Amino acid sequence: MLQSLVELDAQVAKAADLIEQRLCAGNKMLICGNGGSAADAAHLATEFVVRFAKDRRAYPAICLTGEGGLLTAAANDYGFEEIFARQVAAFGVPGDLLICLTTSGKSKNVQRALEEAKARKLKTIAFLGRDGGSTIGIADVDLLVANDSTARIQEAHTLLLHVLCEIMEARLPRS
Repeated sequence: MLQSLVELDAQVAKAADLIEQRLCAGNKMLICGNGGSAADAAHLATEFVVRFAKDRRAYPAICLTGEGGLLTAAANDYGFEEIFARQVAAFGVPGDLLICLTTSGKSKNVQRALEEAKARKLKTIAFLGRDGGSTIGIADVDLLVANDSTARIQEAHTLLLHVLCEIMEARLPRS
């Protein structure tokens, strides 16, 4: 599985370019996922707002999985499929970047977030697993870990997230 990640080199480069372009243009990142991917979304947001390895300025990254009241209200009033799309509608502006994580590629709420982001002219990156499910092809950049084990997919996503953080740390202005 780790060896297969080398095949994602071009896609990782595209993802890094998107992140750099959006953040250097003054835009923000919105990040979402379910379950373990929600934890990964929070992890990624933290790496940009706080730091990865070296001290630098804070970059705007909002994890869409962290506000319990907002999530439960959106799920109650609009359905679970809309919990992230509703937040993209509230917080996303043209030029922002949505990063989604789904190990199955079948998470309807992640798919809806990507669709809402596209409608609002946000750029998008999707971390996917298995065959990409119904979500593959919606994002500007797909990072597909073609494996059937959720644990291996999550581990690969974490590795890819850290690789992107290292690339961004070298590229983004420190102050």
